Amino acid sequence: MFNQNETAIICIDIQEKLVNMLKNSAEIAQNCAKLMKAAAILNIDTIITEQYPKGLGSTIETIKEIKNFKTIEKTTFSAYQTEEFKNEFKNLKAKNIVIFGIETHICVYQTVIDLIEKGYNVYVLSDCSSSRNEFNHKTALELMKQKGANITTLEIVLFDFLKSSKHPNFKEIQGLIK
Repeated sequence: MFNQNETAIICIDIQEKLVNMLKNSAEIAQNCAKLMKAAAILNIDTIITEQYPKGLGSTIETIKEIKNFKTIEKTTFSAYQTEEFKNEFKNLKAKNIVIFGIETHICVYQTVIDLIEKGYNVYVLSDCSSSRNEFNHKTALELMKQKGANITTLEIVLFDFLKSSKHPNFKEIQGLIK
């Protein structure tokens, strides 16, 4: 189970053009926004990456409007291969990483593998991640699982953060998923 103080969230490339190419774009955008709102409510350290925003657009508006997070531009597929990300990430002091994004089989996958190799406990949100092709999405989830990542979902993670209906932010978080 998660301890909020030892956990960080990484949002990989939830950008306009990437989201628009997905068959399940509305669901992914909605789930990602819920998680990011929860991260802001619970004050969980979060980093957003944008893959070549000049060509792929910026982070979708429902996430950008939250404004609590550091956004890092990158051209590497693994966020961990970008110096600015690596430097920002080291300041988080997290041992558990909740990660999600687009595309599952490219940027999410490569970032997850780097984080596992660095010794982090990695949790991939399957319902907040996607690829243009469902087969690539599922294959990447399976490969990450084989390499040691934990595959989970938005609601599992949110309620794991809360632990109990007595949590001071329970009603706010519950309101996000109703």
